[in-house]
Amino acid sequence: MPVADLEERLQSLLATLEECQAALAGEGSSETAKLLSLAILELRMERYGVTDSELKAVCDAMVPGDAPGESKAGKLLRPYLRVVK
Repeated sequence: MPVADLEERLQSLLATLEECQAALAGEGSSETAKLLSLAILELRMERYGVTDSELKAVCDAMVPGDAPGESKAGKLLRPYLRVVK
């Protein structure tokens, strides 16, 4: 299968998954929608060659100086994504 066709199919699959995720979120199935969001993230990381360590570096950079699991206001947040090796 040519690379262009594969890219087109993957983009179509991602669009379908995003539509499903939005529908689930709209119907009150927020936990399932969050799980689907993680699957979408995994596909995008694979597609663009993003490693787990690169994702972790971005996540760490988004909350500089805070302890893991805390917001800037000090309120504990539930972790939805954890990189496990």
